[in-house]
Amino acid sequence: MTANPGYPFVIIGNGAAGMAAVDGIRRHNRSDPILIISQEAHKFYSKPGLAYWLTGQIPEKQLYPPSPVDDKQLGIERLQKKVINIDPGEKTLQLQDGTILRYHKLLIAAGAQAVRPQIEGIDLEGVVTLDNLEDTRKILMLARRAKRAVVVGGGITALELAEGLVARRVETHYLLRKDRYWGNVLDEHESCLVEERLKEEGVRLHYRAELVKIHSKKNRVAGVTLSTRQELPCDIVAVAIGIRPQLALTEGTAIDIERGILVDETFKTSVEGIYAAGDVAQVWDPQAQKSVLDSLWWVAREQGRLAGINMAGVHEPYQRKVPFNVTRIGNITTTLIGCIGQPEKDEDLVAIARGDSETWRSSGDAFAVKKDAENNRIRLLIGDSTIEGALVMGDQTLSRPLQHLIAERIDITPIRETLMDNPDDLAEVIQNYWSSRERIDHAG
Repeated sequence: MTANPGYPFVIIGNGAAGMAAVDGIRRHNRSDPILIISQEAHKFYSKPGLAYWLTGQIPEKQLYPPSPVDDKQLGIERLQKKVINIDPGEKTLQLQDGTILRYHKLLIAAGAQAVRPQIEGIDLEGVVTLDNLEDTRKILMLARRAKRAVVVGGGITALELAEGLVARRVETHYLLRKDRYWGNVLDEHESCLVEERLKEEGVRLHYRAELVKIHSKKNRVAGVTLSTRQELPCDIVAVAIGIRPQLALTEGTAIDIERGILVDETFKTSVEGIYAAGDVAQVWDPQAQKSVLDSLWWVAREQGRLAGINMAGVHEPYQRKVPFNVTRIGNITTTLIGCIGQPEKDEDLVAIARGDSETWRSSGDAFAVKKDAENNRIRLLIGDSTIEGALVMGDQTLSRPLQHLIAERIDITPIRETLMDNPDDLAEVIQNYWSSRERIDHAG
């Protein structure tokens, strides 16, 4: 089919980065049409909210913005199609139905997709991931009749699946390949806190157990075989071993990729006129001196907004902020900030997970300082003059102060020795120091 005259702006993907890019473009270009192409039938919704919908804490309608701006007001045209090819030389896209579309500026915000292990039975009906809204609908439908489920994987998504299924009154078995949960981010005590909470909720943990085979009955999941030779009958197998950026569209092009699409500080790729943002983009981190992946909602929105601004012709470079997430793991409110990694390898994940950052796996040369009180825990990674990372479980009083101290790389030399020598006073010392800094900044 013949190509149309061309769209000034084309965005592949209608998630956090794609929709934020619309806002970025419209800040500086209010008239040129924007075309959004996505395979999803749904308009923009909150992917972090899927876990809360799965557990029954919110209804589906709360996934959508309360007052979405009309597409017509924004000058948006939408296509529910699959893009199968990009021709950067001709500045065209080919859709699955054969349509050829021209673009002037293109943003790839296609996101990432769940990785599935290559084992027998992985494509059976009843094997699920938590990638999108349709996945969640499918899980909820299966859970109505399911008696037993097996969850495989690590990180935040695996827990969301386990807690969601047990909340739907499905007997839930969670497989861990080693002795503890999320071993390259949490320390042993933190893993134990999460595991105990899971057990209290009714999740059955299996340590040093790997999924070897999924059995079928009438092309549906009927059970699994574990590396321990144990066989578990089940109706659902939920997989969360990580996600990978969707890079199929870069094949055969000059777009540079590593684990994701490599971009500069304006989200330009190595090809003129093509940008990338969100889960699909691998972004330069000046502090780590390498390109990294983040799969955080607020990061995707910030990247998309700045990509849109730069696509509109205004140069505004991205300054990567310290990655953080406030989430619930094992039903414990937890804040993760900066470099908090552990030396142990997490074999439950083969790639970054949703709600995750590669930065968290790093600990650098920092010293760990810890404070525990009942089900609350604070762990700081302290460098020569700054706090490099922090994990706060339970009481979140210190979450905001630590985000500020770490993100702004505030000099903590005046309190460093006290933190190192008196961890029991950690909370009070941090709170007082942050308050004093706030007063100084306000006075200035």
